[in-house]
Amino acid sequence: MGAIASGGVRVLNEEVIRDLRLPSRLIEIVAAKEQLELARRELLYREGRPPIPLSGRPAILVDDGLATGATMLAAARALRQQKPRRIVVAVPVAAPDACEEFQAHVDEVICAFTPKPFHAVGIWYEDFAQTSDAEVREILERAAHVSAG
Repeated sequence: MGAIASGGVRVLNEEVIRDLRLPSRLIEIVAAKEQLELARRELLYREGRPPIPLSGRPAILVDDGLATGATMLAAARALRQQKPRRIVVAVPVAAPDACEEFQAHVDEVICAFTPKPFHAVGIWYEDFAQTSDAEVREILERAAHVSAG
């Protein structure tokens, strides 16, 4: 039904909300729950480090794929608040419509594969397991060591 991101960004899929007749109270409950999860992850992943300043710098948003694009749109809007020089979205697989529509939201979109019919992101992967908190923290720790030295 939508996605949230840092900076109070919220992207709602009005068509899904209307078709499923989701009450606004339910949307607010889910959004509040997801906001808590977002805050938990930011705290855990940053380990006290401030966000990287992005003003005037190019930024690349990468995801495993674009289906509806709601999550990526929320990320792009949150990133735009930080005033990067340009935003590039890069995905290995995308619904053709989502890839095309995204051109209006960022400076550049790279969709390596846009199959028809698309169906879902996960069917284009042999292993579509979620990345754990521990894996994210390990990757960020390695990246911090590489950039520091």
